[in-house]
Amino acid sequence: MKEKYEGVEVELEDLKGCIIEEHINGFQKGVRQSAIVCQDIDATDPRFDVNKDVVDDQLVNEVESSPEEEAEKGAAEEDGNAGDVMEGDDNKAA
Repeated sequence: MKEKYEGVEVELEDLKGCIIEEHINGFQKGVRQSAIVCQDIDATDPRFDVNKDVVDDQLVNEVESSPEEEAEKGAAEEDGNAGDVMEGDDNKAA
């Protein structure tokens, strides 16, 4: 039983490594494609930082911004804008 468990544990670690490798390969594929689609942009520019993300059209460190915070901000903005759509709707279909 112990040998079977150890074999499964080794296989799990191999599969984890394969998943990580596929993510890296997919990212590199995207970088190569963007270099063709956006030929005027140098993908090797040191200003590109995988530790940054775009929030409100600005680059920010991922450490400074979490997806949960951004979801809360987005929900609050949508709630604030929901009333704007309904206001002033005097045009009614006949």
